[in-house]
Amino acid sequence: MTHSRRRFLHLAAGVAALPALSSVAGAHSYPSGPVHIIVGFAAGGPNDILARLIGQWLSLRLARPFIIENRPGAGSNIATETVVRAAPDGLTLLLVGTPNAINATLYDKLEFDFIRDIAPVAGLIRGALVMVVHPSVPAKTLPEFIDYTQAHPGKLFYGSGGVGGITHITAELFKQEAGGLDIQHVPYRGVAPALTELLSGQVQVLFTNIAMLIGYIETGKLRALGITTATRSDALPDIATIGEFVPGYEASSVFGLGAPRNTPTEIIDNLNKEINAALADPDFAARLAHLDGTALSGSPADFGKLISDETRKWAKVIRLANIKPE
Repeated sequence: MTHSRRRFLHLAAGVAALPALSSVAGAHSYPSGPVHIIVGFAAGGPNDILARLIGQWLSLRLARPFIIENRPGAGSNIATETVVRAAPDGLTLLLVGTPNAINATLYDKLEFDFIRDIAPVAGLIRGALVMVVHPSVPAKTLPEFIDYTQAHPGKLFYGSGGVGGITHITAELFKQEAGGLDIQHVPYRGVAPALTELLSGQVQVLFTNIAMLIGYIETGKLRALGITTATRSDALPDIATIGEFVPGYEASSVFGLGAPRNTPTEIIDNLNKEINAALADPDFAARLAHLDGTALSGSPADFGKLISDETRKWAKVIRLANIKPE
């Protein structure tokens, strides 16, 4: 069993251990009936676990079932369209994140406008990715990697979990911000096969979440060169951020909850209050840390602005790299 898999199983098993503190006023004012949180990814992964963590918290606080419904496919667009078409009654929510911000530009024939049709409720988590290379790459630091790549254009290959995903777009942003590096993209059907090829040396570079890679980094099977967020990661405190060497570079995976547009303000405010209470809870925050993330608290407007900013940011990367969906 992999290190990351053990961590995810530990988190999943610990969901039920969250404190059972109900919010009587919030429960009485919330619409009756079970609430469905639609997740555009398969069960068992970090996004699913995140949804289950907040679903369990909200279920306890609002005294009603919060049911996680996985609807993977089309880069999470199937899940998004399900919520767009749902009644705006607070009983259907969407796990919102970076994939939605990317898809707004990546796909030009969507049946919805994400920014218009999904109302922001609250942020949940901001997660870092780490850039790693195979030990065969003769670069011990990020500046050395940039110099080597510039001296050997087209020689290195980076893997990703698929065209248009965060592991692809983050690498393209790095190529652009580092001066137009020539590193060839090899997309796979998921990050796991990309990691397998990286470990064998078939590709030399990968950007993905820290939990998946930390065991390989610690044993020297892979070399970490940079953290994608603006601040260093507590999990790898000795690894510099990419932005320390490539000014202005920042990339992260952000997630929160959204609702169908025209959902009443009082419902959104109620959810936002309870979610921010979760983010302020030490036990809940510790579980987010195990998902390599930090709490993303704030108002619905704060989360809406973040998603809008992310959408514009990734739109520029997608257009400059001329990325098209498979």
